[in-house]
Amino acid sequence: MSKHNVINLGVDSFLPAFVQNDIPHTHLDWKPPAQGNTELIDILFRLATELVDEKGDSLIDKANQTAFDKMRQGQPVLKRICFAHEIIPNMTKKTIFHAGPPIDWNDMCGPMQGAFIGALKYEGLASTDDEARALMQSGEITYGPNHYNQCVGPMTGMISYSMPLFEVENETFGNKAYCTINEGIGKVMRFGANGPDVIERLHWLEKVLAPALNKAIIEAGGVNLKNIMSQALTMGDEMHQRNVAASLLFYRQISGPLASVTQGNKDAQAIVEFVAKKNDQFFLNLAMAATKSIADTIRDIPYCTVVSAMSRNGVNFGINVSSLGYTWFEAPCLKPNALYFPGYSEEDANPDMGDSAIVECYGIGGMAMGAAPAVVRFVGAESVHEAFRYTERMREITVGMNNDLPIPTMDFAGVSLGIDIRKVVSTGILPVINTGVAHKEAGVGQVGAGIVTPPMDVMVEALKAFAAKVLK
Repeated sequence: MSKHNVINLGVDSFLPAFVQNDIPHTHLDWKPPAQGNTELIDILFRLATELVDEKGDSLIDKANQTAFDKMRQGQPVLKRICFAHEIIPNMTKKTIFHAGPPIDWNDMCGPMQGAFIGALKYEGLASTDDEARALMQSGEITYGPNHYNQCVGPMTGMISYSMPLFEVENETFGNKAYCTINEGIGKVMRFGANGPDVIERLHWLEKVLAPALNKAIIEAGGVNLKNIMSQALTMGDEMHQRNVAASLLFYRQISGPLASVTQGNKDAQAIVEFVAKKNDQFFLNLAMAATKSIADTIRDIPYCTVVSAMSRNGVNFGINVSSLGYTWFEAPCLKPNALYFPGYSEEDANPDMGDSAIVECYGIGGMAMGAAPAVVRFVGAESVHEAFRYTERMREITVGMNNDLPIPTMDFAGVSLGIDIRKVVSTGILPVINTGVAHKEAGVGQVGAGIVTPPMDVMVEALKAFAAKVLK
């Protein structure tokens, strides 16, 4: 009797039996959409069949293509450095903004509370931790997400009244976005530290670095950040955990003007070394402002299911979706799959945090990990080949590939652009984010780096809300 040729649909556990018994078979790597959830399958089917125009074309696909085109056309240019109170309406000394979706003081994680305490010390509103805590408990301090004010910040993301901010204009569409100046390494406020050295460095950024850097940027006529990001990808950066090339490319753009404006300045060497030598992550904040200026252009496109923001406050992970405006869809943050510094482990780690996942919304960072072989082991990936697989899988959940940002290590294919919540829910593939890991206690600082994803629940809830809005 002849042997049957078996077609196996996605059940890996059957394969050894076929091999052992010499049974001809064809294996299809197939999974049911939405992990077999019938409610979600029904939503996806209705979205595909009911939301069509008179020609039968998908209204969602057309809206998502509009979002893709707007993001690809964006030209983020660094224009100047300003101060938070100059650009945020009605900001006072008692106003502080933070990373992630909204959260109450009593619900904040240790590093976030530590950063708030530091910000109050920096602004001269408190001299001790106890005074700062009492002020936060009093209700006198107004606080909320950076994203509400065209701003982003890494990790805790503190933005207070006196802080200098990079101003980036998307010259294609005229909108602006802002981010703080990267503090450098060691004990820093973005990881929840708030000691005297942290406050002293922040004052140095405000009073010494920012004025000189602002003059150099203006004298240079601005700096096109998209050009730098494109070139840095070809030099091994992914612009989230590795910014070595991008930081040096930025310095090259402003080095002449910076030398001119710091001539005779006693702080000239410290200024130059901070930008060009002592802070490999200097460009991260610029990449965040650049991608924020790009992602903001796709807000409120009817029928669009592209993610316009991803952000974390150390407790909850939140996303915004284009057609749903500033509505947050939240679920508890995950802990990164991380490589920890000596002496630390997962038990020490705070759940994921920061506005920096805005760069993944533009297809860089973890989405483009295949561009940055040197970052693979630092973020805990097993191999360069695994990084390629991560990047390839991102193509399955995005609108298209942005050839303005090619990845040389992957045959110059463009980064995957436009995370589509429909595709995420259907495939079960989540966006990959490269991230730093903060200690769960305030003041300890960074204890590692790794890979994390949004919780699937945020994508599911966003899809359900979208369906409730558009389906009759």
